[in-house]
Amino acid sequence: MRASEQRSSSTRARALRWGASAWTALAVAAGMTSVARAQEALQGLSVPAIFASDEFTSATYRATWSPDGEGWTQVRQDDDGQDELWYVAAASGVEERLIAAAELVPGGASEPLRIEGYELSADGGRVLLYADAAPIWRRSSRGRYWIFDLANRDLRPVSREPGAQMLGKLSPDASHVSFVRDHDLFVVDLRTGVERALTTDGSADVINGAGDWVYEEELALWDAYRWSPDGRRIAYWRFDQGPIRPFHMIDDLELYPELVTVRYPKAGTQNSRVRVGSLDVATGETTWFDTGPDPDVYLARMEWASSSGEVVIQRLNRHQNRLDVLLGNASTGETRLVLSETDSAWVDVGDYLTWLDGGRRFLWASERDGYNHLYLYERDGTLVRQLTRGEWEVAALDAVDEERGLVYFTAAAPSPRERSVYAVSLSGSEVSVIAGDGGSHAAQFSPDAEFFFDRHSTITSPPTTTLRRADGTVVRVLEGNTALAARVDSAELEELEFFEVEAADGVPLFAYMIKPSGFDAARTYPLLMYVYGGPGSQTVLDRWGGNRYLWHQLLAQRGFIIVSVDNRGTGGRGREFKKQTYLHLGELETADQLAAARQLGALPFVDASRIGIWGWSYGAYMTLLSIFLSEGELALGISVAPVTSWELYDTIYTERFMRTPVENPGGYEQSAPLTHAPKLEASLLLVHGTGDDNVHFQNTVQLVHELEAANRQFSLRIFPNKAHAIAGAAARVNLYEMMTDYLMQHLGSAGATRPSS
Repeated sequence: MRASEQRSSSTRARALRWGASAWTALAVAAGMTSVARAQEALQGLSVPAIFASDEFTSATYRATWSPDGEGWTQVRQDDDGQDELWYVAAASGVEERLIAAAELVPGGASEPLRIEGYELSADGGRVLLYADAAPIWRRSSRGRYWIFDLANRDLRPVSREPGAQMLGKLSPDASHVSFVRDHDLFVVDLRTGVERALTTDGSADVINGAGDWVYEEELALWDAYRWSPDGRRIAYWRFDQGPIRPFHMIDDLELYPELVTVRYPKAGTQNSRVRVGSLDVATGETTWFDTGPDPDVYLARMEWASSSGEVVIQRLNRHQNRLDVLLGNASTGETRLVLSETDSAWVDVGDYLTWLDGGRRFLWASERDGYNHLYLYERDGTLVRQLTRGEWEVAALDAVDEERGLVYFTAAAPSPRERSVYAVSLSGSEVSVIAGDGGSHAAQFSPDAEFFFDRHSTITSPPTTTLRRADGTVVRVLEGNTALAARVDSAELEELEFFEVEAADGVPLFAYMIKPSGFDAARTYPLLMYVYGGPGSQTVLDRWGGNRYLWHQLLAQRGFIIVSVDNRGTGGRGREFKKQTYLHLGELETADQLAAARQLGALPFVDASRIGIWGWSYGAYMTLLSIFLSEGELALGISVAPVTSWELYDTIYTERFMRTPVENPGGYEQSAPLTHAPKLEASLLLVHGTGDDNVHFQNTVQLVHELEAANRQFSLRIFPNKAHAIAGAAARVNLYEMMTDYLMQHLGSAGATRPSS
């Protein structure tokens, strides 16, 4: 069955259990593929086509709901490729150009601004534009902000002072713009043009209003300040990075190599000293919140508590097994404990806390019954009721319609491989499905919860974006990705099958398989396993797989069987399944991957002597452990940007699952690929970017040292100054062509015909 046929099937992929009859069915179905059609597809599906062209690029419908929820705005390009801003009415679909490209030409300039981001004021009269952005070392960027007045059609810069700006925001009444520059908070009065510094101690050590490295990476905290609803105060984080030792990377592309320094706290070392304050915009005075006597905590979330008088702060202890919700008085800094969430392993930080009923109640999420579910609380922390329950997980809280008394959320249901949108009443009645016809849905609701964008895909079908009403009724398709779908169809890709394997103790593990083109059940084939496997992750998810999925299809056309298995520790299946790996990362996960490899190797059409595994980041770590511990059962590994010892990785992520090296020395020792490097028997290709500020190149250097000391042979490819993603078309083509060639050289393609029994 081809991908085009699969999309029209009522069951997009069969879920199969292990057994002779199931595998016979797989073999017969895959055997229908003709060699001639496979060769035609091979001519169109190539590494450059996948990674360096628009042939297989998925179009994304990007839009921002207007504050009133009656429509949305979006950036479009005119006939000359210049940016414009448009408005679309939700109910009617009527479109209006808000800002033409010609109106975005600053005084003295010859070209209009490129819109990197924007914010529409609540009254719809002003637009804050972010443009002229330049990338910096981290994932955010720095540029300049502009104000466009929609009434008088006036464009002017927010600030004329030198220096790049970031994290700009309109005040609630759109009279001021705030931003961060040189690690300090600034505000500009748009009526007078007067600019003021609200903080003045920003430096290489101190950051006001933006996150430090580890908060950005592990707590998704880039934007670290919030306007109060009345616009009189700004609550913000202050990070003192002084306790963190600088980590140095080397830029070897200069005549004299230069140091690139990142404040990066490694497991067991000190974090930034963090405070949250309430700043009076008029006076510039800050009142600091009392977050307790222990300074060694994470202030993981902060928002105004549905009023301008109180701030809600989520305080996470260093072990990350206790999350406290505090309410803080914005005038005095006094706080009180509202609730605590605890776990014998760790507590995940999410964005579920949502205020209702004018701030008298709030929604919360917890795994306390074994699965992540929604709960309703009074403001004082009294539990009202549990809203959702069952052996499935809430994945996101999407919206609340208080008038109808409904809560909209996305869940890993009806199976953990899917994502569907549901509604539940605030009274906790039966859950109803809003969007859930298989595959994965992602909802973006309007502020009034009348409409939502539904982005839907399957693992083999590109995403479509549909406008729906809150009851799930389809209004119209906004982006069908028809060109990409046609291109995928013309490539005649192979069917992907979902199935299950078993862990050593019999626990079922979800998996998928892509059979090679021209499959012949009488022949044997090499098999490549793709792994990520980290806590809470999923690769076996019925969602469009993008260019990595297409590369796997290219390998299938070259004669490889492709399989991915979600080991224990991955997400979507409840607390117990996810948290079994606590304090021993890599052990159960690797055992599960090797158990799967043994079962796959026993199949009659798999050449057990030619099984390989590859992965990136945590998957690269899993690749190393798997080949080192396989005792020769795996013939090859490709490891891209691996962690080789958890002592080399950051505090928040590592300690969440492992505690500190002092507390868990045995766990760190056994979980480190460095420990097991002398056991290497497989072919190994190591890949790393020297500019990786996330998983440092140091990890690979130390592994190379251990492999050389043990006289183990391997291949190594470095990408100078490339960060963790090894981004860029040229680098990606070079990387994936190298990996393709390496696989062909060391695993080959289809083997000999098996002798008949």
